[in-house]
Amino acid sequence: MRSFCGEKTLMRVFIGEADRCNGKPLYQALVELFRERGLAGATVLKGVMGFGASSLIHTDSILSLSADLPVVIELVDTRENIDKVLPELDDMLHGGMITLEKAHVIHYSRKKS
Repeated sequence: MRSFCGEKTLMRVFIGEADRCNGKPLYQALVELFRERGLAGATVLKGVMGFGASSLIHTDSILSLSADLPVVIELVDTRENIDKVLPELDDMLHGGMITLEKAHVIHYSRKKS
């Protein structure tokens, strides 16, 4: 297994749960893309409340249940590997936001079976 510790880049992709790409949830299409491109890993996080550029609040509150909760996909890899997939994200995202920041990886390994 390659050594992965040290300075890397954290990418966060902020989208809505209802966003789609080729008939499937966008978050699923993104994770599949990241895996196909050999990135180190990705995690999808579902928010309980949020708002974006439209300022419309999306919440899981029973009083105003939203069908479009916020979703964040996080992944950590080298800046070079992330830069390679960014053009493909431009084609897949029709809204949302992408952020990049430095991350210092202190441990990365596979589960022992």
